[in-house]
Amino acid sequence: MTNENEKKPYITYGLAVLNVLVFFVLELKGDTVGDPEFLIRMGGVWPEAIRERGEYWRFLTAAFMHAGFGHLLSNMMLLVCAGPILERALGPLKYLILYLGAGIGGNALSCMRRLISGRSDVVAVGASGAIFGIIGALLWIVIKNKGRYKTLNSGGLAFMIAVNLIYGFTTSGIDNGAHLGGLAVGFLLGLMLYSEKIENS
Repeated sequence: MTNENEKKPYITYGLAVLNVLVFFVLELKGDTVGDPEFLIRMGGVWPEAIRERGEYWRFLTAAFMHAGFGHLLSNMMLLVCAGPILERALGPLKYLILYLGAGIGGNALSCMRRLISGRSDVVAVGASGAIFGIIGALLWIVIKNKGRYKTLNSGGLAFMIAVNLIYGFTTSGIDNGAHLGGLAVGFLLGLMLYSEKIENS
């Protein structure tokens, strides 16, 4: 019988492969870095399309799109590092629900923020909302387990969150709304989906 800790994180691997495939398909069809009109046509979050035409499906499609290889690489590195820990903690189905929920929720909150602030002229893409959702859920799990879970501890996780948020706020072109929205949605979904069992080890 396979030990829980030895189960392969197939959902994480599958999500990473899907993100990479979507990126290369889009690269073959157009320019993911210098052509915002192309990203809009392909399904990026465009606040005007959502407000005027109700194209809410963009909250999902944009979560699998990336603006350039560097953007893809940084997100996939975080995904394959943090995702397996959460997938094993929640199980595949709950993990997938959380990933998609955080991705959609992060994009929706980011879009709302831009509409309210009057900055609705920027198209947004990326898996970072979903990935920050993973980090948010892991934060809850660490809190639930009194500051330590598997290889994670509260100090290290707080440092990871702080570094990524600081990078986002000090670098142009980063969708901080999706980061914060995904983090919040992931934390809340983690609270709802994670077992009450204490699993320090």
